[in-house]
Amino acid sequence: MNAPDRFFLADVQASADQRQLAIHKVGVKGLRYPLALLDADGKVQHTVAQVAMSVGLPPEVKGTHMSRFVEILEQQRAPLNVNRLLRMFEDMLLRLDASSGEIELAFPYFISKAAPVSTVESLLDYDVRMIVAKRAGQAAELTLEVVAPVTSLCPCSKEISEYGAHNQRSHITIIARLRSGMTPDELVRLAEEEASCEVFGLLKRPDEKWVTERAYDNPKFVEDLVRDIALRLMSEPRIAQWTVKSENFESIHNHSAYAEISGDNA
Repeated sequence: MNAPDRFFLADVQASADQRQLAIHKVGVKGLRYPLALLDADGKVQHTVAQVAMSVGLPPEVKGTHMSRFVEILEQQRAPLNVNRLLRMFEDMLLRLDASSGEIELAFPYFISKAAPVSTVESLLDYDVRMIVAKRAGQAAELTLEVVAPVTSLCPCSKEISEYGAHNQRSHITIIARLRSGMTPDELVRLAEEEASCEVFGLLKRPDEKWVTERAYDNPKFVEDLVRDIALRLMSEPRIAQWTVKSENFESIHNHSAYAEISGDNA
């Protein structure tokens, strides 16, 4: 027998809850989803994001509508940047009748780089996180986070050694709460410019000579890295609040060197 065209299904999650406890975050996390992004050149980049979406739940409501989070992702929309992510977030709050919430997207992001001498092109991957969040009664906040691999060369090693100096790969993490839109490329470039040398996906022999000598001529402690990047972040009007971290994977120790600075821009 065919099912009736219309029948009643009880909406249990929309029923009243007697415990009178508000929930700060309820939603979905650990969801992998294909994502189209706009890069700094306005080109579309495709990646796969780890997604977390949540809203605040009033004390009198039993549950949220979990399926609507995925429905929001399934909507056809233009490739995302931070401003379009904000519009998607506003749509989520409207669909779920919420006054607070959060969307977090974490994904690999690729930038095409030309080697310094041969100019051969290659892609380098960076870890990026975009977060938009809102508390009840407050404006939404946008946060952009990047992790950029760079080279650092030890000034002390250079000074005391008769030849050579030890260097290492470092991970620079920049977390920026934004006043207006920025792209991951801009934060990545800022980190790379303040390192002893940037790293590349593909280098020929003349390029290897260049990056080796560039790092030797530009030695920096882990403290130098975070201080120099902090000065750049402090002068960026599009950033309201920032944190910069550096972890240097030491080549002469079995541990990392680490430094971190945070600040607010007036």
